[in-house]
Amino acid sequence: MRRNMAAPNDAPTGVKRFLPRIGSPGYHILLATVAIFILGPLGGISAAFMNFSIGFYISGSVLAGILGSTVTFPYGPEGKHGANYLQTMATSVAGMCGMGVLMQAMVWMGLPEPPFWKLTLYYLCIGMYGVGIGMLYTPVLVDRMQLAYPSGFAVANILRALTDPKLLKVSVAKLGGGLLTGGGVGWFSLKFADIGLPAAVAKRVGALNISISTFAAGAICGARIAIPALVLALLGWQLTPWLREHHWLGEKESFRRIGFIFSLGTILGAAAVDITLILFQAVKRYRQQGAAGPPAPDWKRVNMVNLILWIAFWGAAVVVVGHVVMHQPLKYLLICVALCFLFVLVNGISQGLTDWNPISSAFVATVFIMATAGLTDPVVGMLCASIILIACSEGCDMQQDRSTGWRLGTNRVNQFRYQVIGIVMGAVLAIVLAKVFMSAYPVLKVNQLAFPETPGVDKWQSAMTLKFVGALKGLTERKPYILVGMLLGVGAGLVIEIIRKLVKRSERWKAFAKNSPGGRVTDFLFDAVLVSSPYASSFGGFVELSIVWWWAAGGVAGSLYQSYEEKLRLRKPKPGAVELPADMSTVSLVGGGLIAGEALASLAVGVYGLVASGALKKIFGG
Repeated sequence: MRRNMAAPNDAPTGVKRFLPRIGSPGYHILLATVAIFILGPLGGISAAFMNFSIGFYISGSVLAGILGSTVTFPYGPEGKHGANYLQTMATSVAGMCGMGVLMQAMVWMGLPEPPFWKLTLYYLCIGMYGVGIGMLYTPVLVDRMQLAYPSGFAVANILRALTDPKLLKVSVAKLGGGLLTGGGVGWFSLKFADIGLPAAVAKRVGALNISISTFAAGAICGARIAIPALVLALLGWQLTPWLREHHWLGEKESFRRIGFIFSLGTILGAAAVDITLILFQAVKRYRQQGAAGPPAPDWKRVNMVNLILWIAFWGAAVVVVGHVVMHQPLKYLLICVALCFLFVLVNGISQGLTDWNPISSAFVATVFIMATAGLTDPVVGMLCASIILIACSEGCDMQQDRSTGWRLGTNRVNQFRYQVIGIVMGAVLAIVLAKVFMSAYPVLKVNQLAFPETPGVDKWQSAMTLKFVGALKGLTERKPYILVGMLLGVGAGLVIEIIRKLVKRSERWKAFAKNSPGGRVTDFLFDAVLVSSPYASSFGGFVELSIVWWWAAGGVAGSLYQSYEEKLRLRKPKPGAVELPADMSTVSLVGGGLIAGEALASLAVGVYGLVASGALKKIFGG
């Protein structure tokens, strides 16, 4: 009787009556359809446009998170998991579409374009391999190290806020204000050259490299993470004349051209220390607790045997397709497949701390490594190093999506399935969008290294493509200082991380840093300036100084406001006030809105450009 009385109250009401039940086949079909045919292509256009125009792109997860939440909003708070599945699949599609710059690099170098089906199959295998390695490192980077992954953090807040009416009510002003500001600033940073500013003013604005998403990511991470990058960038700026004098840099090259090699080395050195400690602690816990150990929550469980088989299968598929279908040498294919384990880890740590995935740097470093092994053919360099580029993009997206799932408690196996389906769609769409953009804007086919004065190239910087082509053209040049720079970075990363571990684990240091104002200041200076984390400082080697200023400014602003907000929390809350979760701070909400706003701005500009050029009309036969 009691069951019959409760049934009407449990029945879906409103819009929810017309939607499939959570977890049902229809539910997953709905999510997959929206992700593949709407959110994925929109994110793909945004990613392709940003890579062609400025040389990097904002993670599609933020954009997909906002749009996906509108689909699952009727489900209430439990809809956050469905929205997370949506953004996971759409992010995979967008990440693959950003790889369209590989086709642009082929065109610039006059390389023969492989048939559509061959390139799609090759990209598909690499993407599947990359997500497997990304999943393999999730327990270390997400569960153990608990890296921030700023965009993943932003997505988690957006999904919680937009699927829970109570949280939305108290967070909408912060999230919406950030969204509007990010959209306005993002649009201006992309279109300032077209709005009639005087030439001198436009030149100065361009030199600022306005990046509101970088400012926001810095704010989410805080000053202890943001300032170290500025310290390294300023040190590199000071060393630039000396590096040019000793021919480590060209006459007009910035520190970044060698700084990224040093930074990759520092991350590798620090990671060696951390991974060693993690393995040591795992063995210690295993001996203490026995083979069984505490069971993981259901949403965290992953079949490691199946995952290893997945990685082995798709790794072999990359080599077979690369050799048999793409006609690439086995030697270099095997080198790149092996290097994926290194760079997905290193880049994953970088993205986890700074929201920056240095995929182009990993590509260039791979070309240099193959060059030391005897590579001289740029075609081989392009197609083999593409393994690193795509695997790092999709593998690190996998880790970021898992960080969002970790905050929400989303089932990891389901997320993995959604991402895999996204790879299939993305492998096809990446090539299609690359052709659409180069058809709509023929200037994208112009090799900017060879013809830098071509009218219109100033609006399409294609910085990532420039880096690829420059590295490939340098295959015939012997640059021993590249290896020296990498080894110096590894050594520096090892020494700095060992010092940090010894100092930070000292009980005397902990008491000193906690119990006195002087100790707190000293501890901050130790982290931010004196002995900074190699993971944090590496950002200063990956990007230009003008970008690092935005990152550092955001970090300082975010930390200052966090301190102010902590004081506000000490006050007595208003009666009946809805409390936000501890990690949904004002900084994280506004920062997430800023990142999302710039992503929406890039999408709007990209779609408008394609529509105005008539490219979409040609493709769809209008």
